[in-house]
Amino acid sequence: MKIPSLPVETKPFLWGVAAGAIALAFVGFNWGGWVTGSKAETLAGARADAALVSALTPICVAQFQKSPKVQASLAALKETKDWEKGEYVSKGGWATMPGSTAEPNRDVASACAEALGKLAP
Repeated sequence: MKIPSLPVETKPFLWGVAAGAIALAFVGFNWGGWVTGSKAETLAGARADAALVSALTPICVAQFQKSPKVQASLAALKETKDWEKGEYVSKGGWATMPGSTAEPNRDVASACAEALGKLAP
């Protein structure tokens, strides 16, 4: 039995297809914005966390402003070291959302402390 031979142009064509596929993948993943499934999940999680923080921070600030002794608490917050401000807000209960029994979100507490730091004393 004789195996038929391929036309002469087939081998360069197949090499061109392989090189094109590699180049397409390289360009797509580096400059085309393509991402793997796990990278997409990581990015989506980070964006969801950021959206949660930006949505809950105004609630935290409002709870702080409605609390008794606002001026004293604000002065104490401003005297607190930067890395302890989020913990101060968490311990004060302002980062705990109304009706929630869960622990306050650390990122919300930090963002709340940053927003409160911009308020006038």
